[in-house]
Amino acid sequence: MPFSYAAAASGSASSSRKPVPVAAAAARRPAPSPAAAAAPAPSPSNPSAVSDSDPSSYSSSGEETDLTVSDPAAASVISSYLSVAGDGADLSKVGIFLSSAARRRSPPCLICFDPIRPSDPVWSCSASCFALLHLHCIQSWAHQSSSAAPSPTWGCPKCRFPYPKSQTPTSYLCFCSKTVDPAPDPWILPHSCGDVCGRRLNADRDSGCEHNCLLLCHPGPCPPCPAIVPNAMCFCGSHRETRRCSHQRYSCSGKCNKRLGCGIHRCPVDCHDGPCPPCAVRGKHKCECGETMEERLCSERVFQCKRECGGMLQCGKHSCERGCHAGKCGGCPLQGRRTCPCGKKDYPSLDCDAEAATCGSTCEKVLGCGRHKCPERCHRGSCVETCRLVITKSCRCGGLKKEVPCYQELTCERKCQRLRNCGRHACRRRCCEGDCAPCPEICDKRLRCGNHKCLSPCHRGACAPCPLMKTISCNCGQTFFEVPCGTEKNQKPPKCSKKCNIARLCRHKLECRPHKCHYGACPPCKLICGEELSCGHRCKLRCHGPIAPPNPEFTLKPIKRKKGKHIDSTPGTPCPPCQEVVLVPCFGQHLGQERAILCSKRRQFPCQNLCGNPLNCGNHYCTKACHVLQIPLSQPEGDQSAILSLASASAFAEPCEECNLPCQRVREPPCSHPCPLPCHLNDCPPCKALVKRPCHCGAMVHAFECMYYNNLNATKQQKVRSCGGPCHRKLPNCPHLCSEICHPGQCPSVDQCMKKVNVRCACNNLKKEWICQDVLKEYRQSGRDPKQIPKNQYAVGLLACGEDCVKKVKAADSELHLRKIQEIKTPAVEVENVPKRRKRRNRGQESVESSKFQEIKAVALKFLLVIFLCIIVVAGLYLLWKGVYRLSDWMNDMEEQRARQRHLKPGRFNNT
Repeated sequence: MPFSYAAAASGSASSSRKPVPVAAAAARRPAPSPAAAAAPAPSPSNPSAVSDSDPSSYSSSGEETDLTVSDPAAASVISSYLSVAGDGADLSKVGIFLSSAARRRSPPCLICFDPIRPSDPVWSCSASCFALLHLHCIQSWAHQSSSAAPSPTWGCPKCRFPYPKSQTPTSYLCFCSKTVDPAPDPWILPHSCGDVCGRRLNADRDSGCEHNCLLLCHPGPCPPCPAIVPNAMCFCGSHRETRRCSHQRYSCSGKCNKRLGCGIHRCPVDCHDGPCPPCAVRGKHKCECGETMEERLCSERVFQCKRECGGMLQCGKHSCERGCHAGKCGGCPLQGRRTCPCGKKDYPSLDCDAEAATCGSTCEKVLGCGRHKCPERCHRGSCVETCRLVITKSCRCGGLKKEVPCYQELTCERKCQRLRNCGRHACRRRCCEGDCAPCPEICDKRLRCGNHKCLSPCHRGACAPCPLMKTISCNCGQTFFEVPCGTEKNQKPPKCSKKCNIARLCRHKLECRPHKCHYGACPPCKLICGEELSCGHRCKLRCHGPIAPPNPEFTLKPIKRKKGKHIDSTPGTPCPPCQEVVLVPCFGQHLGQERAILCSKRRQFPCQNLCGNPLNCGNHYCTKACHVLQIPLSQPEGDQSAILSLASASAFAEPCEECNLPCQRVREPPCSHPCPLPCHLNDCPPCKALVKRPCHCGAMVHAFECMYYNNLNATKQQKVRSCGGPCHRKLPNCPHLCSEICHPGQCPSVDQCMKKVNVRCACNNLKKEWICQDVLKEYRQSGRDPKQIPKNQYAVGLLACGEDCVKKVKAADSELHLRKIQEIKTPAVEVENVPKRRKRRNRGQESVESSKFQEIKAVALKFLLVIFLCIIVVAGLYLLWKGVYRLSDWMNDMEEQRARQRHLKPGRFNNT
């Protein structure tokens, strides 16, 4: 890819170097021939007669004027050209080289990267890029390139234009190649002879220009021919006008109207250069045989269909086997002299429909291998394709010879150890013939620029220069020039007179005066800062806002740059602390305790007073020392937000103490239970404590809420305490219970119990039913207290015993006496008190007596069992021993077989 290192020509006396599209200039650059023309170009007689459509008339002469002003040597080079071209001079291509040469500072050599001095012998690429290189560098380059390349050519290090080895430069020539070893002269351009260039102006090879270059010996391409052509014809030939010689080929913008290749239609395209396009008119056309008609383009009207001809040949016996064709089918190919299939015997008078007989001799046609002949008898058809004759062949590298069939290719397994054309990597191809392929690896060597690596295939000698370009420009980027990669460190950056386009980052970007393009950071702003601080005041110092960070590419000159240095953004310093004096209250916001402090050093402080802030309970006050209020409540609503912001911003903010005292309020209605809540501001909640009250009879206990029970009067309280069941309390004078519904106080029926009681005599033989209150009356009449009588003796002995009672007592005594006598005579049988489970266990443990025969039988069975077990163990050990022995034999056999195979392998290879 061609590249350029030339700087742009300066546009004005005050501006620096301007960029020029290098790729576009290289694309439009002519390839001048070193031959000189015979006659000079005639001067125009009427320059004003040039048509306005001439592109050269639009180019301004500003660049030419700059060249004449900047250097007398450059002015002398173009003076003769300007005298002929006038206002239509076009030096856009050559002006780049002239401006660089006029400054006596050429770009460095692309091969050695050393600067090219005016006294150094140089060589210029006259074919494409016009790059200027040291003579000894290009000679070394051409010698290395032509010796490493397969063809004897070498390429320009910049544009890669191929030169034959015969054109290797041998001497130092001027730009026009007329003078050998031109002497340095301060009044002319370096490396120039000072004479007229005289090279043939053939920027457009088809233009027919026969004029010569009018500039003095100069670098770069020759400018366009400025001569005037009076009757310049357009491309289609229908329009003529007066134009410059370099632009005499033009389009008149009318229809071409030339006859197309079909000879029927005319070209519908606008006036153009080159041949006309194919005719695109569609129509119906017949094929060559005339049997098929298709709709096709006029340019494709001659075509062949897919059917066979099928017509009769001149012999009248065979049909034509060709495809679609025009004209007659022609004669029969079987007529005339005919031979047998092998060609040894002639049949001069054989008809075309008769088949030629075989001659019976050997065929002897050359087979496909090209060495041997067919051994078969004369036969019809093709010979055998593959030659199966066994011959001795050598492989491609010649390292192996073997008898193989002729058709079979023989290759060995040896890898080629020759180095490829790069001289670094081995071929490593199997059975190589010696023509090793080019190295497919990438070179990947570090180029001379030091920034990139060589991406070309692996090669010998030095790598080509880096094809990339580096741009050296000012900070705004409007003034720049390009240099080859690797030379940017030795270039001085251009100076720019444009205004700086970097927007300021401070708050005065619309008020500051503009300044010129510069290197590094922008100068600081000189206005008052005026920025609002966080406290609400404004900064009164000089503006110290942030400054735009400098671009690392344009901060320092390339010669002063250090590798690896990274320039971070440099923001401006922040505003200093506020110096305004403000009144700051204490932590607790107490009145009369404010202090005058600087706004930047404003800090809250504790005073000597107690906090005194009402607690959350609303009944007590905080007794802590003065502290920052977390949620101040004692301030009016207007100051609440300011105090809260100061309190939350302080690191010493802490809540007031919590009131841990119990609630001391008197409940309504009065209650013996204390309030369960801590000290609070509102009324106490209703008492939900449970009050246990037994019923009047004591049979159950009721649980009431304290609030509900205390709100009842005494009558309702007595009513809700009743369980609603029988009283169940024991009467004090009798063993019966109260039969009334649960009631308070003493039971009403203490002496009026209506229960029936069985009254007995002293011997319990007589029994009567009395009412309980009659029994009580009887006890009181007899002078006895009913409360002292046991329950089981209640109402016993109140009746008097009769005669029957005495008889029954005597009979009972006699029976008792007889029973005692019988018990003494008959001793009692002791019944063993043993559980049933133990009896079953004892029953199972009773020994069973066995006979002598059964004991002998049991002993014999045990002895036989022991003998059987011993036999099994012995048999198992024997079988195990046998298995191990056979396994060992098998392993030995395998080892012997492997040893035999190892001994047999070398012998097999030796036989082959």
